[in-house]
Amino acid sequence: MRLSWRSKAADIEAKMSKKRIIIPRFTSEAEDAKWHERHRRALERATERRILAASTLTFSQATARAKTQPATPRLGATNIDMARAMAAEKGIGYQAYVKMLLYEALRQEAGNQ
Repeated sequence: MRLSWRSKAADIEAKMSKKRIIIPRFTSEAEDAKWHERHRRALERATERRILAASTLTFSQATARAKTQPATPRLGATNIDMARAMAAEKGIGYQAYVKMLLYEALRQEAGNQ
């Protein structure tokens, strides 16, 4: 089966649209504007994909995420069950609840020293 040039172009565009766009550092606003104008369609497609996939972040979420580091504490099953129950009463996820408790305990301990 032979593809038409439109089919080939659509195939190439589909492959390219899945690539991650890396925005370089610019030395001037003119260079920045030129690059963004040149990559406008790809940026729009990438943004549309993120919106449709519901994987966009607000500015405050992105800055908060950039300031955090992952941690994997080992907790007993009874502690996790208790945290899940207490978090459900408050209407939040248990991981957010545990993070909130840890933050409060650290702040309180720092105040006691």
